[in-house]
Amino acid sequence: MRRDEEFSEFFTNRFDWARRTAYALCGDWSEAEELAQNAFVKAYAKWPSVRRESADAYVRTIVTRLFLDSRRRVRGREHPVADVPERGVAGGFGEPDSELHVALQQVPPKQRAVLVLRYVHDLSIEQTAVELGCSTGNVKSQSARGLSTLREAYGRPVESESAS
Repeated sequence: MRRDEEFSEFFTNRFDWARRTAYALCGDWSEAEELAQNAFVKAYAKWPSVRRESADAYVRTIVTRLFLDSRRRVRGREHPVADVPERGVAGGFGEPDSELHVALQQVPPKQRAVLVLRYVHDLSIEQTAVELGCSTGNVKSQSARGLSTLREAYGRPVESESAS
């Protein structure tokens, strides 16, 4: 029963953080909730083998990969609905950041994932490459392209560190 108690505590303390990460990636609170829930389901299945000191990174990786997978599968499909869905609960980006968040949603999904991992979660180029399963060169090029697209969409300067 210790496993369940330990995971329950982790889930309680980190779910909102995972949901905000998912929202930064997808821009929709309902989808963010689903991505976070699915990430924790996957994490629970592997919980006995997850190192506790890297559990946040493990869940963040799952959220990011679920997001990217969903974008690959859904490309070009429409989702007709009879009524406009509600947007879900508030949180994550505040009013001053809402323009930046709208601009971030215009960045292609892979580049957006790199930007969120690098600049929201403050991961190094190497850590981002490990989480996305790609090369450091790919992270650098996706960062440069993503920042360029973000700057254009945002319409004013966006602070960034130079690629190292």
